Amino acid sequence: MSQLNWRTINIDALDPDSPANFDMATMAPTVVPVSTPDVQTLAGQVRQLLRGGDSEGALRGALENAPYGADQQGKDIHSATVIEVLQSIRQSEMSPILSRIYQSEGGSEVLDTLMKYLYKGMASVQPSGSKQNLTPQPTGFSQVSGRNFGAGDGGQSMSVLLSWHEKTVEIAGLGSIARVMADRRTV
Repeated sequence: MSQLNWRTINIDALDPDSPANFDMATMAPTVVPVSTPDVQTLAGQVRQLLRGGDSEGALRGALENAPYGADQQGKDIHSATVIEVLQSIRQSEMSPILSRIYQSEGGSEVLDTLMKYLYKGMASVQPSGSKQNLTPQPTGFSQVSGRNFGAGDGGQSMSVLLSWHEKTVEIAGLGSIARVMADRRTV
């Protein structure tokens, strides 16, 4: 017994409640695989609702059918569709639409999904002018120009996303942000 070095024994391997014996795969939620053509079909249906003037139905349809199990291309297509729907809704219609969605069955989860798309959209918006910060001059030197975040497509897109974020937090509360950050499913 004196030969046994007790400091080298892995006691976590002996404890059934130890994280070493816990299957981490059970922590990840199961998602149904979705093909890219299915995502494209859904995008067409959402755009059809949008063209028909049913912006709330288009938003609800896009958010309730988020393709968590799609590949990156499918997720990008659906994300672009959601952003398109958000940009087509006037600011005066945001709060009433969000209130109706939130008060419906499963509304909290739908607004959490919206919050995921808002964060994904904010992460992917490229400010206009950010790619052309160097302006060559005839003197041979380059002039560094400032970034123009407020104008152009990038600034306008970010403004729309921030407006939606503000209204979503007003309706769903700060808990929506925490739930989105803790959810392992990505959009």
